[in-house]
Amino acid sequence: MPRAVRERQMLDAAVSTFGQRGYRAASMDEIAELAGVSKPLVYLYLNSKEDLFTACIRREAKALTEAVRAGVRPGLPADRQLWEGLRAFFTHTAENPDGWAVLHLQARTHGEPFAAEVTAMREELVVFVTQLIVVAAREAHRDPSLPEREVAGLAEALVGAAESLAAWANATPGVSAKQAAATLMNFAWAGLGDLMEGRPWSPPVAEGQTE
Repeated sequence: MPRAVRERQMLDAAVSTFGQRGYRAASMDEIAELAGVSKPLVYLYLNSKEDLFTACIRREAKALTEAVRAGVRPGLPADRQLWEGLRAFFTHTAENPDGWAVLHLQARTHGEPFAAEVTAMREELVVFVTQLIVVAAREAHRDPSLPEREVAGLAEALVGAAESLAAWANATPGVSAKQAAATLMNFAWAGLGDLMEGRPWSPPVAEGQTE
């Protein structure tokens, strides 16, 4: 069997085991058994439990970011692009619950090297969402110089909300990817839509105070 195929089997087994059992509770013995290979072969291919877990994180992070990017069709209105990106995100996390558990739960709680891998993925998603929003905002305001920092915080908040909602949707029976995406669109787009139209919300100024 080609090395690439054998390695994919090992990673599939590892993602399933880490996602369901947790990093610390998962053993190389059960990963090898699930993959249908010997434990020495797992070590030969992937060196250590830490390296195996890192390889799982990188593979699942790459798959998620690629799914989101592929789900967005350029040229559509901003709300449609955001909707398609969110739907692709929630579809992928629903179809790959063990992979999402590895990224969202396990990698964040078992040491800085693992958390850093997830942070890199998250930053890539934030940059992507920022670009979606900033292009639409520049068009709406007819201001091609509108800086990215004006909307970067919105993208950060949106990605964070999507992560939390995906964890909730995966743990709640009957919640589809479409429903999860619609929930976040209803939560976020009313505000974003007003912002695009130049109607941002501002906190009230108390009597006797200045901004």
